[in-house]
Amino acid sequence: MPSSTTTSSAAATTYTTIPISGSDVINRSIQNLYTFLSKTRSWPEFLAGANAVDIPTSLSDAGIRIRRNLNYFSVNYAIIISAFAAGSLIGSPVLLIFTCLIFASWLILFFFREDPMVVFGHQVSDLIVIVGLLTVSAITIWFTGILNNLMVGIGIGVLVSVIHGSLRNPEGLFVDEDDAVTAGLISNAERGTG
Repeated sequence: MPSSTTTSSAAATTYTTIPISGSDVINRSIQNLYTFLSKTRSWPEFLAGANAVDIPTSLSDAGIRIRRNLNYFSVNYAIIISAFAAGSLIGSPVLLIFTCLIFASWLILFFFREDPMVVFGHQVSDLIVIVGLLTVSAITIWFTGILNNLMVGIGIGVLVSVIHGSLRNPEGLFVDEDDAVTAGLISNAERGTG
């Protein structure tokens, strides 16, 4: 009996890892990146007028605001942090180009990739992809010396995001039901689908 369980789980694993060509992996990854960026909340809503900005009453209130705003404006914050990181490298266009290429490689080859990658007819494991990306990233950071500038840019982006998140009153922001279920704010049973 245990052999049939092993066989069925092996068959399920084989079924879910159908290799596709490298260009299809990149095309799907770019499609997933566009889908992610399409979740950007409108910038006028993000930069709401003075009526949506006030000082939190306590530190715990600030924490709740940051958590809610981070959940609602997560893509906007990611764009802001990336823009500050890129802005910190603007003094050296070559470093900016290298950093953008590495960032794009991580997004396309790791974060937004759904399917196994096949190179020259051989399936490449996720571990090999991660090790390769880490190696290229470390070599680029080591030889170009961009770490300090990049950390300052990322730090300023995070600081701006935290300040916005604590000052922006989340009252009146609406979350889709699917987003609320994903964030654990409501359960499927409360929606009536469970």
